[in-house]
Amino acid sequence: MASILLAEDDESLRRFLAAALVKAGQTVVDFGDGAEALECLKAARRFDLLLTDIVMPGLDGIELAKRAADLYPQMKIMFITGFAAVALHPSSNAPKQAKVLSKPFHLREIVQEVERMVAAA
Repeated sequence: MASILLAEDDESLRRFLAAALVKAGQTVVDFGDGAEALECLKAARRFDLLLTDIVMPGLDGIELAKRAADLYPQMKIMFITGFAAVALHPSSNAPKQAKVLSKPFHLREIVQEVERMVAAA
């Protein structure tokens, strides 16, 4: 079982993702914005995986991922986004080890990707 920090500003998508991951046996802590997720990380809460949208108001997913990687270099990072080219563009400075999963995706697909990433630890 992995501990997952989920940051997604779309409330309905966040609820579906969290429910699917919990049903698959993962532990999920979710937030609607990057700033709240970062505060959770700064409070020394350790996670196996950061699962974050890229485009969010305030602190976006790329900046959240960079700061998370600075705090916890071993934490896995996965972006869920409709803007994959943004995450993959070198100027984004996104953590190089991050996985990108483009929207739309099937919940089964994201659960499988999460399981693969945490198993590779």
